[in-house]
Amino acid sequence: MHDAYEPVPILEKLPLQIDCLAAWDDWLLVGTKPGHLLLYRIKKDAGTNRFEVTLEKSNKNFSKKIQQVLSLPSFVSENNIHVHDLLTFQQITVVSKARGATLFACDLQQSSSGEAKLRMCVAVKRKIQLYYWKDREFHELQGDFAAPDIPKSMAWCENSICVGFKRDYYLIRMDGRGSVKELFPTGKQLEPLVAPLADGKVAVGQDDLTVVLNEEGVCTQKCALNWTDIPVAMEHQPPYIIAVLSRYVEIRTLEPRLLVQSVELQRPRFITSAGSNVVYVASNHFVWRLVPISIASQIRQLLQDKQFELALQLAKMKDDSDADKRQQIHHIQNLFAFNLFCQKRFDDSMQVFAKLGTDPTHVIGLYPDLLPSDYRKQLHYPNPLPVLSGAELEKAHLALIDYLTQKRSHLVKQLNDSDPFTTSPLMEGTPTIKSRKKLLQIIDTTLLKCYLHTNVALVSPLLRLENNHCHIEESEYVLKKAHKYSELIILYEKKGLHQKALQVLLDQSTKANSPLKGHERTVQYLQRLGVENLGIIFEFSPWVLKICVPAVAAGKEAGELGEYRSKLLSFLEVSSSYEPERLISDFPFDGLLEERALLLGRMGKHEQALFIYVHILKDTRMAEEYCHGHYDPSTNGNKDVYLSLLRMYLSPPDVHFLGPIKMELCEPQANLQAALKVLQLHHSKLNTTKAINLLPANTQIQEIQVFLESVLEEKAGRKRFDQVLKSLLQAEFLRVQEEHIFHQQVKCVITDEKTCRVCKKKIGNRYKVTFFIHYSCRTINNEDT
Repeated sequence: MHDAYEPVPILEKLPLQIDCLAAWDDWLLVGTKPGHLLLYRIKKDAGTNRFEVTLEKSNKNFSKKIQQVLSLPSFVSENNIHVHDLLTFQQITVVSKARGATLFACDLQQSSSGEAKLRMCVAVKRKIQLYYWKDREFHELQGDFAAPDIPKSMAWCENSICVGFKRDYYLIRMDGRGSVKELFPTGKQLEPLVAPLADGKVAVGQDDLTVVLNEEGVCTQKCALNWTDIPVAMEHQPPYIIAVLSRYVEIRTLEPRLLVQSVELQRPRFITSAGSNVVYVASNHFVWRLVPISIASQIRQLLQDKQFELALQLAKMKDDSDADKRQQIHHIQNLFAFNLFCQKRFDDSMQVFAKLGTDPTHVIGLYPDLLPSDYRKQLHYPNPLPVLSGAELEKAHLALIDYLTQKRSHLVKQLNDSDPFTTSPLMEGTPTIKSRKKLLQIIDTTLLKCYLHTNVALVSPLLRLENNHCHIEESEYVLKKAHKYSELIILYEKKGLHQKALQVLLDQSTKANSPLKGHERTVQYLQRLGVENLGIIFEFSPWVLKICVPAVAAGKEAGELGEYRSKLLSFLEVSSSYEPERLISDFPFDGLLEERALLLGRMGKHEQALFIYVHILKDTRMAEEYCHGHYDPSTNGNKDVYLSLLRMYLSPPDVHFLGPIKMELCEPQANLQAALKVLQLHHSKLNTTKAINLLPANTQIQEIQVFLESVLEEKAGRKRFDQVLKSLLQAEFLRVQEEHIFHQQVKCVITDEKTCRVCKKKIGNRYKVTFFIHYSCRTINNEDT
């Protein structure tokens, strides 16, 4: 909280009870319960908060109490609408149709040409009348609206009128049809409060809550204002909204939602304003003026409280020169962005810094260990920086990556511009970078460090950029520290430091767990060097030639190695008494690849196993033997194993496909000829549609035609076989049917003379049966037998 206003007494112990008031310029109108209308001139003493108050005029001609007064050309209500001159109180006109009026609201609009347009709505019992002002008279704007109840409070909201009744709020649209929209209940208090806001919206009260609505009746704020008591009146003085509560006046802001100040006054009831920064509050017998504290003092207080958003709003309202105003706004915005960073709202902070054009090195300096220490010592910040670690530091780095990527994109486009390059400091007096190339070097080097902290996979693409500006020594240091030697090779190659790159390859070639172990990467690097680097080729090729021999198959090595490895391969292939998922973790990452492929096959990871055979061992025969051993058309996991082999030939995955296994020694290459051979030899074991979809677009029609002919020929042969089999089965079916019919035709007629062969008794009635023995007799006969 801070002090935005100071209450200064204007009228004290007025003998007449105040029922309404209005103000304009240096004038204050007070309407009283006995019907007196008082006009005061309020003059401020220069350099103080004292006021000279003079009663200029008093009008006692109103027979009833003055319920409402408004200073436009001044509208005064005593159950009717009277229009008076503001200074002489001379009556200009009376709106005769509005007799019985209990409430009115006016809307004064200024056109771009300076012409004023005045509209008025009047509540007369359960009707709302609409008027416009022309030629010193009020004329009907359109027909009356029927209201569901007597209006208690209302205000214009652009082309709508928000009306509060005893129980509900409604919105009446000025669309020619008088559309009425029910909004929401007034709350437990049952006393509505509608107050116009400076931006054409209205503030609507519901108990101790206030919401802001537009002309469509839609709430424009995410959350309602929550007062400490129920407001009885409100006034909008941007950026503040002032509410009269039962015991004091409360001052808040809509955005951000802050309680700014509570001013204790003796039973305040009314509030009005005479324009910007002139606010009067009244009780039954007292009137106070809320004198605003100077904007400069408020800003200082807000900056101490770290309320930067409100400080920015006030800074934009200052009467300073444009240059001074821009400078202060920029300073506050920088403090705001810095505070967002300290609150660990990293994305929001980076967005503000990006809009401000703050020197990126000052933003990078917010992070630990990203800038060289000698340069970092030159940077100054408003407050101590937060200590970041773990997940918070990673989140902060990700926000910085987005910010620097955006800045880098702009700088690259402007790299060759002749225009002078400037950035603004976060703190005045701090040095800034004047060169685009120098700033790009710092940004790229910082991105490299951030990628090493968050996503190592992005390091290589950054270093491969043709226009990468990474600082060589700094990048070399961080890559070595992180043991990212493959990425270090890319850095050296792009910077033309081939000797350094080849020396690293040589040093890493003999290290057991290094991704650069072996000679393959050196061979590939040497192959990319042209004749201009012939001396380097001669320098680093001999060690490769010395260690290159024709490789021995697994299990065929000489001595005990071959013997034990052969047994291991046999065991892994035949035995079912081990769990491959547990055993595979014991195998090294830089050897025993045939064994690893067997374990992957046992685990059902066919593509990884085939990757080893095809792209590491480069043995197509073993790959086909593997598919032959695992193919099973009735099992989901094994029926597409040949399709996996085809995919491995046509669309080889990334070198990191096997995870931590050291795969930098091989560069997977597509092998169309091997793929076509699989199509030719194993077409019956492939899903035709999936296989064709895998073929590259540049595959020759002839090659696809051969594959399809083989598939169609195989399908046709199967169809012929099925047709022959169907014919044979049909013939067999007919033969059995014929035999069945033949046996059904055999029958025997049993007469009274027929006797059972067992008991010798007569059988009796006629039955169509195939035997002449009682069933029970037959059972006895069988048991005897």
